[in-house]
Amino acid sequence: MAILKQESSFKHDAKPKRKKLLGFIPWTRQSSAFGYAQVLDETWEQYIDESGNNGADRDSFKDAIDFIGWYTFKTHSMTGVSKWDAYNQYLAYHEGQGGFQRKTFKNKKWLLETARRVDNTAKIYSTQLKNCQ
Repeated sequence: MAILKQESSFKHDAKPKRKKLLGFIPWTRQSSAFGYAQVLDETWEQYIDESGNNGADRDSFKDAIDFIGWYTFKTHSMTGVSKWDAYNQYLAYHEGQGGFQRKTFKNKKWLLETARRVDNTAKIYSTQLKNCQ
């Protein structure tokens, strides 16, 4: 859930900001990311193929949270990062598993700070869940 909060602030139809042409004309988007989890088209297609969740939608909370579970399990299988390690899971989520393994995040101070925020949010959610009846 902490990844969803970071990626979309829980907005079902979130999209990346548009680039500006001549500094003020809205132009193309930076990527095909969309929905709660800000999933790229290609990654979403891979999720549907591998999970069998045909008809899944990126703007469905249920499908987006299932995607996050699928992605974190895949990251764990490929890299050994614990499914409970929100910090490194977020780095792998943002950079892709290959980028994570190549440590493309190392010189991105802003991303390391973002991963720390995701980790803190995950800890808050974990505490809240433990206190639920």
